[in-house]
Amino acid sequence: MAGHSKWANIQHRKGRQDAKRGKIFTKLIKEITVAARLGGGDPAMNPRLRAAVAEAKEENMPSDNITRAIKKGTGELEGVNYEEIRYEGYGINGAAIIIDCLTDNKQRAVADVRHALTKFGGNLGTDGCVAFMFKHCGSLVYEPGTSEDQVMEAALEAGAEDIVTDEDGSIEVITAPNDFLTVKEAMEAAGLKAVVAEVTMKPLNEVEFAGDDAVKMQKILDALEDLDDVQDVYTTALIED
Repeated sequence: MAGHSKWANIQHRKGRQDAKRGKIFTKLIKEITVAARLGGGDPAMNPRLRAAVAEAKEENMPSDNITRAIKKGTGELEGVNYEEIRYEGYGINGAAIIIDCLTDNKQRAVADVRHALTKFGGNLGTDGCVAFMFKHCGSLVYEPGTSEDQVMEAALEAGAEDIVTDEDGSIEVITAPNDFLTVKEAMEAAGLKAVVAEVTMKPLNEVEFAGDDAVKMQKILDALEDLDDVQDVYTTALIED
């Protein structure tokens, strides 16, 4: 796509996320609680919990907060019972959107998601209407200038699925969801620190947005991400800064 830079888009997305740091701890506490409830409180035996705890530590969350969240999940402390719900819908020009929620009130969550979508020109779809447009995977992105040979050697040795080098020089390592932490830790042991490291729903094809359509689409995404029940938002829209 003319003028498209994956790296510029990643920086744009990170900048918007950094502006919303206040919500990060709340999201992580909910994720740790649910992960502990579903898979037990031992991170060594619970990959989802291990990933959530690792992310919390990277965000400098105090250890006491992490421990309390785990104990709430395992029932050692009283806590809220969150339910995982995925909603699917459409934004401007039919761009696909997946919205993952952790909520203690399903009726509130769906009403808020529907309102955020319709207010800015999108609409809520049915289960499965856009999920096929995404791949569930781990993603590790390295900034332009990183040695492609070093990334490739370490990634393949660690069991990565694929390595993609963009025209702008950024490098993305793709993993199976369950292999994400193993590959991430192996890459870090090799001295390679990813700028973005996450288990995500990666769009199989992206649609570039610019001008008024980009502004409208960004308003939908911002409105969804601002909802208390929303954990993650994924889209096929590629919004240029």
